Formats: sequence, structure tokens, C-alpha cells
Amino acid sequence: MTWGALMRIRNKLNVKQAAAITKVGVHSDGGGLYLRVRDGGSRSWLFIYSMNGKRREMGLGSDLDVTLAKARAKAAAARALVLDGIDPLSRRVEAQIAVQPTFTFGQFAMDWLDGVEDGFSNPKHRQQWRNTLKTYAGSLFSRPISDVTTEAVLEVLKPIWLSKAETASRVRGRIERVLDAAKAKGLLNGENPARGKGHLDLLLPKRPKTEVKHHAALPFREISTFMTQLRSRPATAARALEFTILTAARSGETRGMTWGEVDLNERLWTVPGARMKAGATHQVPLSESAIAILKRVMPANVNEAALVFPAQGGGQMSDMALSQLLKRMQWNDITVHGFRSTFRDWAGELTQFGREEIEMALAHSIESAVERAYRRGRAVDKRRDLMAQWANYCADGASSCKG
Repeated sequence: MTWGALMRIRNKLNVKQAAAITKVGVHSDGGGLYLRVRDGGSRSWLFIYSMNGKRREMGLGSDLDVTLAKARAKAAAARALVLDGIDPLSRRVEAQIAVQPTFTFGQFAMDWLDGVEDGFSNPKHRQQWRNTLKTYAGSLFSRPISDVTTEAVLEVLKPIWLSKAETASRVRGRIERVLDAAKAKGLLNGENPARGKGHLDLLLPKRPKTEVKHHAALPFREISTFMTQLRSRPATAARALEFTILTAARSGETRGMTWGEVDLNERLWTVPGARMKAGATHQVPLSESAIAILKRVMPANVNEAALVFPAQGGGQMSDMALSQLLKRMQWNDITVHGFRSTFRDWAGELTQFGREEIEMALAHSIESAVERAYRRGRAVDKRRDLMAQWANYCADGASSCKG
């Protein structure tokens, strides 16, 4: 169905139905209007539309403040702008700037986040952005965005720069992105006061060098022993972890996987860019072992929007569910993410596959033009053999060392 046709389907929900929705996710009222329910139960309206071939999201307010009728009215106004070729998000920012020239950092940051949320990899990441800015950069929220200075940013960062190094770096980077967007809108002039290299790094105290922490990984020669134990466990979390290992995927990619992403005939799992860390669509060739897991958990009536590995109580399984599974199995010294290192070590030491196939199997960015072009060639076919050999090694510890 075309986007235009979708826009013509409206008013799917009534007031009682909207009030009864508790499932985390977005729920359509038609015409581009959606009710978003987040982890924790917060609910808000948003308008999803397409502009210049790109998907956009515009927040319309919390359902505590905006009724279904008001949300529909706001969506109708936004639809009218889209039909006239006008981006409603840009129009809203322009209108706010005209009415309030002293646009604050907080107002701009939250409004900007409403417009770019579809670019975040998952709902948790979206909420982390808001929480991080509100918790650590709250002192900037009431300040006119044109008056955000280097000194103001330093006041935010200094108290946590050494004690919470990773958090502080994220806060700095997120403030910088917000201010870059403000510069693009003409709200801020000159250099970005949150720029790190050659600016704040000269003013903030030097951090002591620390050893890089890597995710604890299972030695690849122990993987068949682990997989035998894992296959004996009946829980959905066990099947999700087994599938994650066989596909060398990140756990979040598996936990958010829907049946619509799976093509059993082509033996292919296509993960949309919106759910990938690098933001690019990723195709995963499925081994016979991986397909067997999918067939084992597949319901009689498949809903393409349904999760392949849902939580026991419904909704998306948490990352903690997989970590707790490892603890129950008494594998306390390894992490779920570490299995990607297990796969990489096996592929590098016991097979003849090239770096390109291994890195693409892990969905890592390929930087050179030659390697990017290789993706469009026989990448999937080569990786299909790689993943089949990995599945065989996971089953019995034997490697054919082909490639």
C-alpha cells in the first residue's frame, strides 16, 4: 500500500481503545497519527510522514495534555502542510523562532529530538538522549540557545568529567549535536562551544589512562560444549541466545526481530537500518540450524509485525533476560555480546575467509570504497558459506577450514 493510501485511512481508534493501549510501541490511528507507548508507561501522540523520500516523526504532545480529537486536528494540519510540500517540523520551529526569538536550549533540544527520533536505533536509545540531557545538562535548559557559551558547557561537564567519564563524554557529544542543529537553523553563531577536539579537551582536566575493557568472550574451542548445554534449555530466551550466536548478531537485533524481516525461502534475515547500530540495512544469511530455531518458535498464524522471540509476558525481551540465562547456566565469566568475539576469533583462526566477509557478518562498517563495492557483489553468497561453517562448528567443534 502506498504512503498516500495509508494517509487516507483514518480514525481507527476510539477514545476507550486509545486509553486501553498499554503495549510498548507505536499504535496507528490512521492518517499518519500514532500513539506511542514507551517503557515505563508514558504515552504521547506523534505524526509520522514522508518528506523528500525520508521518514520523519513529529511529536504532538502527551496524551495527558492532548486528547484524541486534538491529536487528530494537529495531524490534519500537519498532513495539509505535507501535501503542499512543506515540512511541518521545519515550519513549527520557524514559527516558534518568530514568536520567541530567545529560544531556549531546552525547548530547542526537545523539539529537535522529536524530529530526529526515527534515526535512533531503538526506543531505549531515544529515551536515554532525553534523560541524559535533562539530568546532566539541566542548567542549560532555561538559557537562550544563542547564549550557550563554552563556560556554560564546562559547568555541566566538570563535575562529572573524571568521576563519570563515559557519561560525561556522551553528554558533551549530545550537547554538541543539539548546538550543531541550532547553528543549522541560524540560532547560534560562531564555533560550537561544546566541540571537543581542539577546544574543550584543552580546558578539561586530563583523564588517567585506563585499560580498555572488552566484553568477556567464550573461547571458540568451548562453543560446542556451551551450545549443547544451551540447546537442552526450553525457554524462549535460550532460543533467542542460540539464534544470536548462530547469526553473530547483537542481542538487540535478535530481541527486536519480527517475522516480517525473515524470508525462509531465501534463507535470509533482513534487519532494517533503523534497528542497526550503523544505521544501514543488514542482511544475514541463515544456516540450517538458524532456520530450525525459527521453525521451532514459529506460531501457526504468523503476524509479520509480531516479535520472533517475545518476552514471557509479551512485548520485547530485555537484554537482562539473556544475561540472566548465562548466570543460570553458571557461565558467569562471559557476556552475551562476547559471542561476537568468539565468532570473530574462530573465523580468523580456523577458516580462510577474508576480513571483508567476517566484518560484514558482524555488521561492521566497511570504510574503503573497494570494500563497500564488494558488498554489492557476492557478499551474501560468501557469508552464507561462512555462517554454515560456523553453525557446524557450534554443533560439533569441527571446522572444514574452507573459504
